[in-house]
Amino acid sequence: MTGAMADDRPAERKRRGPLIVTEDAQLLDDLLRLCAAAGARAEVHHGVPERRDSWEGAPLVLVGDDAAARVRGAVRRRGVCLVGRDQDDPMVWQRAVEIGADHVLRLPDAEQWIVDRIADAVEGVGRPALTVGVIGGRGGAGASTLACALAVSAARAGRRTMLIDGDPLGGGLDVLLGGESAQGLRWPAFAQSRGRLGSAALEESLPELSSLRVLSWDRGDMLTIPPEAMRAVLAAARRRGGVVVVDLPRRVDEGVAEALEQLDLGLLVVPAELRALAAAERVASAVRMVLRDLRTVVRGPFTAGLGAEETAGMLDLPLAGELPVDAGVLSGRIPAADVREPLARFCEAFWERVPAEGGAS
Repeated sequence: MTGAMADDRPAERKRRGPLIVTEDAQLLDDLLRLCAAAGARAEVHHGVPERRDSWEGAPLVLVGDDAAARVRGAVRRRGVCLVGRDQDDPMVWQRAVEIGADHVLRLPDAEQWIVDRIADAVEGVGRPALTVGVIGGRGGAGASTLACALAVSAARAGRRTMLIDGDPLGGGLDVLLGGESAQGLRWPAFAQSRGRLGSAALEESLPELSSLRVLSWDRGDMLTIPPEAMRAVLAAARRRGGVVVVDLPRRVDEGVAEALEQLDLGLLVVPAELRALAAAERVASAVRMVLRDLRTVVRGPFTAGLGAEETAGMLDLPLAGELPVDAGVLSGRIPAADVREPLARFCEAFWERVPAEGGAS
């Protein structure tokens, strides 16, 4: 069997699948099954392919134990794995050295590892997305509005952007963006997710609103996000690169803790008033048990004698910025849609200050 299979996905996402080198029919069946689980189509050969690019250009090479001798003289490259089933073969490491393999894998134990590596290769995993979480210091602090505004601003700047609604009691970020009727999947479709999700498939399945992808809620009765589902969804979102913004509730349950672990930084939105400070201190205490980089955004109007610096100091958090009341939000417009609004200017300044660890799209 030989030859690469065609891929009919959009040009941006066309990626070569792995190269499999084996004559072992049972091993080949297993590896093709793992490729299918990762959403990949493999090129299969019995030995070193005649076309040099097939060997050197494949993102991952899976060499069966039976074929090690036949690829011994091939050009050395990264991403070669020697795969077999014999757990007690004393010569396997010698064969791995002879072919320059990076890994020695034994089935069935290594199946999940292989699926993950194949999926990484197909998706062309690069720098993960810069992932920012937004949390209200008290109810009505404006965290959801800020999360939407940050996402809209990032998308407007040309970054690949995904907005994830992690608060099942928040009413739905799709509503805030005027897209509650938009076609696409919502959280309940991912509630049973375990293991790995395809990042391209996740992105393409979500509604596109204001030039960004949004994972929000339907109008059903789902009230929590299982931690396994949160882990799978956020990991897939981060693998796409660009920016991921997550709107989170003030309570820290298992699903929220999972989200906090995947954030690069968090923003705690706090109105400049004493009662809000008292509530925010409790939220910050819980969040900081999981998230190392938590900063505060202080929102006006300001209580006399309580400015942004004083508020941040009382919370013992770095000040990420001062957010005035935005009349555009109160009038029901999409947050930060107008670049002249104070909220839009705040978001643009925030993205300029924060290093783009995830890179632009």
